Amino acid sequence: MSKTLKTAEEILREETGEVRTTGRFEKALIGVIAIAWAIFQLSLASFLILDGTTVRAVHLAFAIAILFLSVPMFKRPKKWMGFFSAVHKIPFIDYIFAATGAFAAVYVILDQEGLAVRAGDPSITDIVVGFMVIFFLLEATRRAIGPALVFIVLVFTAYSFFGPYMPEFMAFKGVSMNKYLNQISLSSEGIYGIPLGVSASIVYLYVLLGAMLDKAGAGKFFIDLALSLLGRFKGGPAKAAVVASGFTGLISGSSVANIVTTGTFTIPLMKKVGYPATKAAATEVAASTDGQLMPPVMGAAAFIIAEYVNVPYIEVCKAAIIPAFVSYFALFYVTHLEASKLGMRGLPKEECPKFFETVKRGLHFLIPIFVLIFELVVMRHSPEKAAFNAIMLLIAIIFVREIVNFVKGEQKSFLDIFKKSISLVGQGFIAGSRNMVSVALATAAAGIIVGIVGMGIGGMITQIVEALSQGNVFVLLFITAIASMLLGMGLPTTATYIVMASLTAPIIVELGANYGLIVPLMAAHLFCFYFGILADDTPPVGLASYAAAALAGSDPIPTGIQGFLYDLRTAIIPFMFIFNHDLILDNIYSWPLALLIFTMACLGAFAFTSVIQKWFITKNKVWEIPLLLVASLLLFHPSGIHDMLGYHIDDKYIMYIPGVLILALVYAGQKFRMRKAVA
Repeated sequence: MSKTLKTAEEILREETGEVRTTGRFEKALIGVIAIAWAIFQLSLASFLILDGTTVRAVHLAFAIAILFLSVPMFKRPKKWMGFFSAVHKIPFIDYIFAATGAFAAVYVILDQEGLAVRAGDPSITDIVVGFMVIFFLLEATRRAIGPALVFIVLVFTAYSFFGPYMPEFMAFKGVSMNKYLNQISLSSEGIYGIPLGVSASIVYLYVLLGAMLDKAGAGKFFIDLALSLLGRFKGGPAKAAVVASGFTGLISGSSVANIVTTGTFTIPLMKKVGYPATKAAATEVAASTDGQLMPPVMGAAAFIIAEYVNVPYIEVCKAAIIPAFVSYFALFYVTHLEASKLGMRGLPKEECPKFFETVKRGLHFLIPIFVLIFELVVMRHSPEKAAFNAIMLLIAIIFVREIVNFVKGEQKSFLDIFKKSISLVGQGFIAGSRNMVSVALATAAAGIIVGIVGMGIGGMITQIVEALSQGNVFVLLFITAIASMLLGMGLPTTATYIVMASLTAPIIVELGANYGLIVPLMAAHLFCFYFGILADDTPPVGLASYAAAALAGSDPIPTGIQGFLYDLRTAIIPFMFIFNHDLILDNIYSWPLALLIFTMACLGAFAFTSVIQKWFITKNKVWEIPLLLVASLLLFHPSGIHDMLGYHIDDKYIMYIPGVLILALVYAGQKFRMRKAVA
C-alpha cells in the first residue's frame, strides 16, 4: 500500500473514529457494541416499538460508548500525557468514560416518570446527571469532529446565561440553571430533540446500507461501470470520477469516504491522461463533495430537512433533484473544459473495463438501490421501511452471491459460505455503526444550540442579522452563505446545516417577506445545506482536500482552492433557487415543464461555468463574458431581468429563447474563430 493511500485512509479513520489499533479483546468488544447497535436499529424498523425519547437516548448511548473506546483523548501522541493519547490500547479512564457517558445518556429513560413530575424543578441527582450528559457529549464530540462545534455550543451557552449583561443591541433576558438543564439535557427539546431523533430513526439505516454496499464491493463496481462508459472519451477518467462519485453519493454521506473509495482508482488515471496532480485531486474533491447533494440520502440531511420543514421526505427529494443533477452536469462540463484546455485524450480501449462484463459482474449491487428508490417514489413507503427492506435484500444478495461462488467452485463448503457471508454482514454492521458515531454526536451537540435558540434567543438573532443586512436580502443571503462555509470548515455537513437552519432559515423567510421576496421554507433550508457542503473543500480546513491531495501527491491548500473554484458552479445554484422557485419544483406538477426547467438550468450552469473557466469551446474573449453571464441569468431565472427592472412578464418561460440564442451566438462566434485559426 502506498504512503499516500495510507495518509488518505488515516484521514478517513479519524473521521469515522477508527483511530486505535487495539488488541483482539478490545477490538471484539467494540465490534460487539457496534453490531448490537445495528441490530437495535434494525429491530426498531421492523418489530420493536419504543417511545421517541427512549430511542434517542439508547442511540446516543451507543455512539458515546463506541467513541470513547475508539478515539483517545488526544489523537497525536503527547509525551507529557501519553496515557491519554494511547492508540494501541484502551486506557482504564476511557472505559470509565464510555460506561459513565452511556449511563448519563440513558438517565432520561431510567427515571422518565420522575423527570416528568419534577419538570422545571430538578433534583440534585437530575442536575448532576444533566451536567454529566452535556460534559460527556461535548468531550465525545470534541474527540470525534474537533473543537469547533464544542466552542460554538459553549458560546451559545454563555450567551444564554450572560445575555442580561451584553450590550443593549444584543442583550437577552437570560435563563436560570434549572431552565437550561431542563431544556437541554432533561427533556426532548435539546440534546434529545428533532436532529437526534432523525439520526436515530432514519439516518442510521441509510448509513448502514451504504456501509454494507461498500463492504460488499459496490464502490469498485461503480468505478468500473463509469470507466467502461466514459474512460475512452476526452478526459475520460475525470468524467468517470464525476459519475462514480455521483453513484457513490447515492449511498454515502461522507465526502472523505467517497474520495477514498473512488479517488484511489480515478486520481491516478486522471494523472495518467494528463491532468496535473492538483486538478486531478480537485476534480475528485468537487465530485465527492457534491455526492452529498444527491437524493435520496443527501448526506443524511434530507431527513432532517423533512422534519424541520414538516413535509414528506419525498418532497425534499423532489426539491433537491434538479439542483443536484444540474450541479453534477456542470462539473462534468468542467472536466470536459479542462481536458479541452490541456489537449487531453481518453484511456486506450484495452485499459477500460468492458461494459457488459462489468454490468454482469455487479448488477446485483444496483438491485437494493432500485428497490429503495422504487419503495420511496412509487410505493411511498416511509424512509425507514424502504431502507430496512433494501438492507434485508442486500443481506440476502450477499448470501446468494456466496452460494453462486460455491457452485463455481470458489468456496470449499457450505460452512465457508456461511462464514464468509456472516463476516461480510458483520463487517457492514460494524462499519455502519462507526460511520454513524460522528453523525449521532454532531446532531446531539447541535441539538443544544437548537434548544438554546428555542429559549428565546432566536428573536434576538433575527434583530442582529436584520441590523447587519440593513434590510437587504442579497446581503442577508451573502452573510448566511459565508457563515455556513466558515462553520462548515470545522463541522460535519449535517451539524453545519442544523446550526444554520436553526439560526438563519426562518430569518431568510421572515426578512424576505418583509421586503417583498417570498421565499419557500424549503428553499431557505436547502440554501443553508448547500453552503454547508461547500465548506468541505474550503481551505485551509477542508478534510476532503487533504484526503484527495494525499492520494494525488499534491499540496492540500492549492487543491482546496482549485476544488472551491470548481464548486463555484454549485455556489450559484442556491442563489438562483431562492429567487426562482421553479428550480426546486415548487408548485411544478408537469413533467414536460420540469424537464424544460432542468434543461435550461443545465445550459445556464454551462454558461456560468464557461465564465469561471474562461473557456467555452475555445478561450473566451472579454466581450463574450457579459454575454455568457446574461445567458446564464436568463436560463437560470427567466424573469430575473424583468424583476430587476421592476415590471411583470406574463409568460416568463418565453425568456428562455433569448438565453439560448445568446449562448448559440457565442458558440457560433467561437466556432468561427477556431476554423479561422486552423485555416
